[in-house]
Amino acid sequence: MAANCLDILLAIILPPLGVFLKFGCNAEFWICLLLTILGYIPGIIYAVYAITK
Repeated sequence: MAANCLDILLAIILPPLGVFLKFGCNAEFWICLLLTILGYIPGIIYAVYAITK
């Protein structure tokens, strides 16, 4: 549970980092990076979704 909370906190502060630590350099990371570049809020939403699914 503590690792999951830390992942979510990282996803809120810097979305691609949280996804990278969970999945590595997979498609989830690149989608999150693109969404974060296009808009910070969509990046956060996708990162939290990807980490909690």
